[in-house]
Amino acid sequence: HLSADERARRLASETPAWRLDVAAALARTGPLAWHDSSAGWQQAAPQDDIVVARRDVGTAYALAVVVDDAAQGVTDVVRGMDLFAATHPQRLLQALLGLPTPRYHHHRLILGADGRRLAKRDAGETLRHLRKNGTKAAEILHEVLN
Repeated sequence: HLSADERARRLASETPAWRLDVAAALARTGPLAWHDSSAGWQQAAPQDDIVVARRDVGTAYALAVVVDDAAQGVTDVVRGMDLFAATHPQRLLQALLGLPTPRYHHHRLILGADGRRLAKRDAGETLRHLRKNGTKAAEILHEVLN
């Protein structure tokens, strides 16, 4: 619905992205579910259209990860609870592409003294640092699993 001038202006000033229309995709696949070993069965319900490609990075993460996991034969995905919502669009992409659905386990995050998750990008404490300072492996597992 944009004029040719408006399209040209926006293409020059914005990073365009190819998006998958989630409503149309779900109409094609029908209801989808996936199982998480800690949260049980989930109805795949992506909230927004899924970015599948962008000019600045090429293939977007959501598409790349499902294709890469299938190509490598990944059967189990274990990751932090902060990535739980990312599984919904990944499940939809798996169904559309006819790819297998791995088993999922999303664990609680290990938090620092400030209540923020430990992350490399934030120079968070590492497991090595925790262990060096006397934290036992059982204590770390208890924190993640309970």
